[in-house]
Amino acid sequence: MRTRTHPHPGTNPLTAVRNLGILAHVDAGKTTVTERILFATGAIHKRGEVHDGTTVTDFDAQERARGITIFAAAVSCAWDGHRVNLIDTPGHVDFADEVERSLRVLDGAVAVFDAVAGVEPQSESVWRQADRHGVPRIAFVNKLDRAGADLDTAVASIRHRLGTVPLVVQLPVGREDAFTGVVDLLRMRALLWGAGAGAYATAPVPEELREEALRRRRLLEETVAELHADALEEFCTAGSLTEATLVRALRELTLAGDGVVVLCGSAYRNRGIEPLLDAVVAYLPSPADMPAVQGRPADPAQPLAALAFKVTATATGRLTYVRLYAGTLRKGDTVLDPGTGRTERIGRILRVQADRHEEREEAVAGDIVAVVGPKAARAGTTLCAPGAPLLLEPPTVADPVVSVAVEAGRSTDTGRLAAALARIAEEDPSLVVRTDAETGQTVLSGLGELHLEVAVEKIRRDQGVEVVVGRPRVSYRETVVDGVAGLVHRHVKQDGGAGQFAHVVIDVEPLGEPGFAFRSTVVGGRVPQEYVRAVEAGCRDALAEGPLGGHPVTGLRVVLTDGATHSKDSSELAFRAAGRFALREALRASALELLEPVAEVTVTVPDESVGAVLGDLAARRGRVTGSATRAGTAVVTATVPLAELFGYASRLRGRTQGRGTFTTRPAGLAPVPAGVATTLLAR
Repeated sequence: MRTRTHPHPGTNPLTAVRNLGILAHVDAGKTTVTERILFATGAIHKRGEVHDGTTVTDFDAQERARGITIFAAAVSCAWDGHRVNLIDTPGHVDFADEVERSLRVLDGAVAVFDAVAGVEPQSESVWRQADRHGVPRIAFVNKLDRAGADLDTAVASIRHRLGTVPLVVQLPVGREDAFTGVVDLLRMRALLWGAGAGAYATAPVPEELREEALRRRRLLEETVAELHADALEEFCTAGSLTEATLVRALRELTLAGDGVVVLCGSAYRNRGIEPLLDAVVAYLPSPADMPAVQGRPADPAQPLAALAFKVTATATGRLTYVRLYAGTLRKGDTVLDPGTGRTERIGRILRVQADRHEEREEAVAGDIVAVVGPKAARAGTTLCAPGAPLLLEPPTVADPVVSVAVEAGRSTDTGRLAAALARIAEEDPSLVVRTDAETGQTVLSGLGELHLEVAVEKIRRDQGVEVVVGRPRVSYRETVVDGVAGLVHRHVKQDGGAGQFAHVVIDVEPLGEPGFAFRSTVVGGRVPQEYVRAVEAGCRDALAEGPLGGHPVTGLRVVLTDGATHSKDSSELAFRAAGRFALREALRASALELLEPVAEVTVTVPDESVGAVLGDLAARRGRVTGSATRAGTAVVTATVPLAELFGYASRLRGRTQGRGTFTTRPAGLAPVPAGVATTLLAR
């Protein structure tokens, strides 16, 4: 078992660090993979199981009760002289924002796929998230011991659904229950595991697999040669590639995102984990491989640059999880939050092992640690050296799509509930708390029903506050179908002292996609640039409530075409007000339509239940986009309004005698049919 913790002599210590996430669809075996990695590296001495609620990373009571990962958990281990910092991320769509925040600070990732199902909806979603962040990945096809498992089918789904080039470096030995190991196609040897939890044994390639192994090795060489210039030159000269050339080329293709190395195994049976760790070390980047952050390289001697990506409240205090990109952070240091201009003191530095912590005197570039001390830092806050300020790009936060009204079960708990809601929104930026202007109710908004259920249960459990929850509601949007041109608004206010004057002329037009765009075509300096920015800010203010039903407005472009100023009474405040009132007036004069969030739903049911399920989807305004049959079951894909999915789980179980399952992922916004919109707006 290779667990040496110190880097090889003469090397940059940063090259011996790997910061990676484990990404997957729910139930693909992601947490089990993490658990087996910790066991293989000696970080734990007893294997935990998800179904027993004994895994290291699913330590929260709700995670253990539900059997899924809800909160991203950080752990650390050592393998072959390398420090491996792992983040086990959630696989359920409602917690995609946890994945987003984790990917922002990771250097690489292992994508786990089910060998039976292949690429599933959330597998694709987290893959696209990693694409946006440019995170290099390797793939692990898990559960090869299951009935119906097929590596080639899973690899084909990776190629076709993810649009990448799979570089398969292993061949399974045995199928389904008889799966006992893999053939290493680089070294042309078999790695075989026994029935226990011991390490693998190496052996010659089984005779019955030798011809197939040689064929696949040749295919790997040809694929690598097509993608890598140096490998192509060697292939053309020698007719084959050496092991060293393959390893070097696979690493460079992985880092460039031109291909994905594919390994396989069964995490539950502890087969394939050690080769996966070898691949993590061989192919995924170290902090030293990453580009400098705003000109500041990953060097402990540089001024500090760190990004907070997670905040949690624990029994021992407030923990802020940070990734150090440059510099050294020591206990007692004072750091700057350049976003607010305030300084924070670092009281303690902790290396995190899920819910356990090990105190450290310092952390250096490349480390992921938790710190105690900062009181105002949030996810996305930059922490840097006071004498060398810089601002790092924060993770994006998804817009909420589902809301519920919440109130305290006892009037005496109202204050405690407000404090608990503020705390939970601080920990999870994708949760939004607001007060409804019409009803005075407190409204909690999030990314899905389960997201809100977990948040409410966390308040009940951690704060002891009884919470009464209303029926879920989705977050609608309004959009411009047909705009207006040349709308003139003149803002004049004179009530003693300095007055306010701003004259603007705007066009409003559909953007064709969600979002807001603003530009100015004013010439001749008729509206100074600082006032143009103020008009844009005022227009953004006006987007908060549309004229149809008070919903946020999206999907429009505003063009400032003309304007006028007053030598004394014009100001940024006046032009901001003019922009706000002008856009409100323009929206009332435009043709608008209501948009609703929709989800792509994948339903897996027995063949005999397909008719009932299709009828139910149609009744929910679903539009079927695909269907397939697989081993006696049907897989139906449909686009369904999110508002129609509340309670779908129990309805599906009833129509399939408990054998149907479904998954969802966000599919954007879609127009609400006229009849439904009329009913909604009349409420």
